[in-house]
Amino acid sequence: MSETLEFYPVPGIRLGTAGAGIKYPDRDDLVVMELAEGSTCAAVFTRNAFCAAPVVVAREHLAAVMPRYLLINSGNANAGTGDNGLRAAREACKAVAAARACAINQVLPFSTGVIGEPLPVDRIAVAVPDALTALSERGWERAARAIMTTDTVPKLISRQLELSGKTVTVTGMAKGSGMIRPDMATMLAYIATDALVDRQLLQQCLERAVKPSFNSISVDGDTSTNDACILVASGVSGCSPITDQASADFAKLCEVVEDVCMQLARAIVLDGEGATKLVEIRVEEAASEQEARDVAYTIAHSPLVKTALFASDPNWGRILAAVGRAGIEQLAIEPIRIWLDDVCIVRDGGRAADYSEAAGQRVMQQDQLSIRVALGRGEAKTRVLTCDLSYEYVKINAEYRT
Repeated sequence: MSETLEFYPVPGIRLGTAGAGIKYPDRDDLVVMELAEGSTCAAVFTRNAFCAAPVVVAREHLAAVMPRYLLINSGNANAGTGDNGLRAAREACKAVAAARACAINQVLPFSTGVIGEPLPVDRIAVAVPDALTALSERGWERAARAIMTTDTVPKLISRQLELSGKTVTVTGMAKGSGMIRPDMATMLAYIATDALVDRQLLQQCLERAVKPSFNSISVDGDTSTNDACILVASGVSGCSPITDQASADFAKLCEVVEDVCMQLARAIVLDGEGATKLVEIRVEEAASEQEARDVAYTIAHSPLVKTALFASDPNWGRILAAVGRAGIEQLAIEPIRIWLDDVCIVRDGGRAADYSEAAGQRVMQQDQLSIRVALGRGEAKTRVLTCDLSYEYVKINAEYRT
């Protein structure tokens, strides 16, 4: 195993892993997360119409009862598999429920990997007892590695804070490297805390944290069929229950959960398939937030912009063209200014008079940089993280099923 990751275990949350041989030989690819009795759970899922079977089943189960177990497999998405996929997802839940004497709907299933292949539920059922035997509060790092597909590094972030005089932990893990585009959470992410939080407030906390983090990143513009982001609260910290949206404790918890989500989202973009650059796109002076996001994502998803970033080529015309085709009605070009970091590249309807190729080249050669656009139309703004598009991205995805 490579470098050890630092994290705080979350009291009341245990994780165990096992190798089911779903796709990857000689590595763990199955995770069981056990939640303490009385835990609350919040979730957001993909909005892709072809959502995967585990997403359908997880939604059904979560609507009925609070979960005791999460079951996650990598190597197979169980998406595009029809009724057989739904049966397989439920059979996988049944394997955990039978071993732990709980109801099937107290298990939430999650899958990631190749789309369109039958889920080898028989292998999962055989491996579940091993994962349950391995359950440990220290199981986060092994779990973060087990859920990886094309990821090159595990993603695990941990924070602590004081609530009601008690130390409370927030720890989260995520997987994601390709097929990353916001429309919920755009990957799999699991965040846990030992705070005691009302279920509705926990859902508000998660939705508040997802918007500027997981819903503000893009690697390649593709929204997955399997995206899910889960926030669980075990409630065993001993801190006072959080039941008031206006309370100081709720505000503090939301701030830390958002920080964990932001760091995980950043890690996903940094680990974008074949990525060599992390790029922050900021759009300001928009008439509305949606308008700002439309411009930001048009830039982020432009293959020409992304390949110029990979080449460290300050081809500012590609950025200008992306802004112009973002679908903004009655967009006047004269007030628009565009910068690469601190270098103004566009002003007064064309290339900035004081711009030099050398200055643009200096910025583009960095492995982290920003593209800032001021539209001159209002006060709304947004921020999106993205990366470049490299030869390696094409290679990874061309060979993904082999």
